[in-house]
Amino acid sequence: MTLADRLRHALETAHGADTVLLTGDHRDPDLDQAAPLMHAAVLVAVTDRAEPGVILTQRTDTLSRHPGQVAFPGGRIDPGDDGAIAAALREAEEEIALPRSQVTVIGEVDRYRTVTGFEVTPVIGVVPPDLLLVPSAAEVAQVFEVPLNFVLDTANHVEATVEWQGRNRHYYEISWEGHRIWGATAAMIVNLSRRLRWNG
Repeated sequence: MTLADRLRHALETAHGADTVLLTGDHRDPDLDQAAPLMHAAVLVAVTDRAEPGVILTQRTDTLSRHPGQVAFPGGRIDPGDDGAIAAALREAEEEIALPRSQVTVIGEVDRYRTVTGFEVTPVIGVVPPDLLLVPSAAEVAQVFEVPLNFVLDTANHVEATVEWQGRNRHYYEISWEGHRIWGATAAMIVNLSRRLRWNG
């Protein structure tokens, strides 16, 4: 069975009602529930190798939103995009030169709402290993790959709390070789782990 087939099968047989998912930062009491949402999509690109990996980026320090943070390639769904999948593929091509023709799309998974007012749709896709990925200098400082088994292992999902603006904020954090994966990106990984219950 190919990696794409295994991922499709895992999604098709994913646990439903008994799965507790992180739906978003709206457990933060300061988040306006009635505020209009901006729609975005990210590409969870899984490399097709003996030990699959997930492609992540580190954003540049000059960006106005989430500078220096680790993220999936992705961004806002534009009016010209034909939905979340098209947006995720376009953004990955723009940010890291990942050709959309090289992505075998598996499907969309659970949306996540951020404290900044975005509803983000993760799109899972399988890509060939060792593609030449070129980060966009304006947005991406670094592209790297983390083993899929590592990020989906619940033992590596650390729940943390920080006091910010007088309130305790709760988030998940995953550490890998000096990279700190946290916030919405970590939450979407936690959801994927809970949904797939991936056994490698």
